[in-house]
Amino acid sequence: MSVKLHIKKGDMVYVNAGDNKGQQGKVLRVDVAKQRAVVEGVNMSKKATKPNAQNPQGGIIEQEAPIHISNLQVLDPKSGKATRVGRKAGANGKLVRYAKKSGEEIK
Repeated sequence: MSVKLHIKKGDMVYVNAGDNKGQQGKVLRVDVAKQRAVVEGVNMSKKATKPNAQNPQGGIIEQEAPIHISNLQVLDPKSGKATRVGRKAGANGKLVRYAKKSGEEIK
């Protein structure tokens, strides 16, 4: 059973809990089954890599780790602050997401 999430790829989000609380970033990808998202520059982890074509030296790289979506809030397009997300019928009858704080539609 798939769940409708309040966060999509490309959204600007605010981290409201955990070690990375207060950070903001763009969502790079969302794992719907695990309810986790990878956010640019947030929840960085170090990973040891073997030498390969991209990295002939090998070594330690830093990459983003997934973060649970309950710890993320979408940023209001108008004010740039964290907001809750609602859904309402848009102009063409499709459901569109909107920011509860300003009423602005989230693209």
